[in-house]
Amino acid sequence: MNYYIVICAHNEELYLAETLRAVLAQSLQPKKVLVVNDNSTDNTESIIDEYVSGNKPILKVNRSSSAIHMPGAKVVEAFNDGYSALDDQYDFIVKLDADIILPENYFEKISELINSDPKAGILGGFAYEQNTDGAWKLNHPMNKDHVRGAFKCYTKQCFKAIGGLKNSIGWDTVDELLARYNGFKVITDDSLKIKHLRPLGASYNKKARFLQGEAMYRMRYGYLISFIASLKIAWKRKKWVLFFDTLKGYVQAKKSNLPYLVTEKEGEFIRNLRWRNILNKLF
Repeated sequence: MNYYIVICAHNEELYLAETLRAVLAQSLQPKKVLVVNDNSTDNTESIIDEYVSGNKPILKVNRSSSAIHMPGAKVVEAFNDGYSALDDQYDFIVKLDADIILPENYFEKISELINSDPKAGILGGFAYEQNTDGAWKLNHPMNKDHVRGAFKCYTKQCFKAIGGLKNSIGWDTVDELLARYNGFKVITDDSLKIKHLRPLGASYNKKARFLQGEAMYRMRYGYLISFIASLKIAWKRKKWVLFFDTLKGYVQAKKSNLPYLVTEKEGEFIRNLRWRNILNKLF
């Protein structure tokens, strides 16, 4: 299968080379790898330039943006800049962070999963992060049927059906909800163990937590589902301030009457799906 990778990199000199080496070591090679240098002020661009040579499938796009890290909007804008520089001749597209080490068979396995299920839409493995003892431990705060935004693969049919990635924090939740709405499956494989070099949420700040609540509003969760989701986030990360900040973001978004990310019909599907998942876990 042909696949393209878009890597978004902002000041990733510590990790980017390892990510690119892992990509080039894949048993099923990518047709193109587009690295977006997103306003980096360190040696990120020099590292990219070292790999953009010879017969390597690696390309570079430079992008100017704010230096402030804000989960959601910034990374999706960078991804979209990279995606727009690619053609349409792929079977699946990959959104990859620049601090990821993939197993060598990662995309070969993804290809097999796609070929084995015509409803495959979004696919991926699971993230492992290094603890203080140096051991790599599973770190997956969401459901096991969720693929982390740091290493998502989309079949072309699914990516087109959901309209690409939404420019908002929560994009890596709404994409899966819309994939299911359009009849696609989210497929995970626990044999695909990915090393995530930067701890989850290390760059999140208070404003980002408000935006997470805003995303719940814009996905048409409704207050009660947002309340439960906020509790879950706080409990999983053992930080109760997350509960209050997330709910505050939801309330502020509602007061501001912000535009929704999904249609009313999609929102109804999302709420029903969320309630089914909640009830299945309770009973």
